[in-house]
Amino acid sequence: MSAAHDATDRARLVSDALRRRGLTLAVAESCTGGLVADRLTDLAGASDVFVGGVVAYANAVKRAILGVDDAVIAEHGAVSEVVAAAMAVGVRDRLGATVGVATSGIAGPTGGSVDKPVGTLCVAVADAVGVCAETLHVIAADRRAFKIAAADAAYAAVLRRLDERLERLEHDGREG
Repeated sequence: MSAAHDATDRARLVSDALRRRGLTLAVAESCTGGLVADRLTDLAGASDVFVGGVVAYANAVKRAILGVDDAVIAEHGAVSEVVAAAMAVGVRDRLGATVGVATSGIAGPTGGSVDKPVGTLCVAVADAVGVCAETLHVIAADRRAFKIAAADAAYAAVLRRLDERLERLEHDGREG
């Protein structure tokens, strides 16, 4: 099975999970450059669950379109859980989706530092209950491989969040 086929399968899992729950998704992508949205829109019926996305590669776009505060970027850097969380909340709110996901990372081969080396990836998912974010370290042969791994991480984060929503609903009878 090809890598492209695998990625489409992962996107299909997200699409199917959203559809089953009657939810919609918006994406804010920096390091993935639109790949998360691209894989979702490869699927028939994507418009049922996918609202849209923003490729916010520049900090100016993160600020102007997604509402990420200048002070947050200055304090934490564009590649941080705090900025990814603000991006996920911003895209969810601005595009009117039930769920927002964001990616921000350092694909390399340059741009890394001791604190944030090449391969650093921050992914965040926001919904009505709140936002969760994580930092991962991706080992990739090149920028394309990094983008594919980062998109996969975004899909996985959305699926985990949807599973948490389902568990909350089953546990205490409330949807969040």
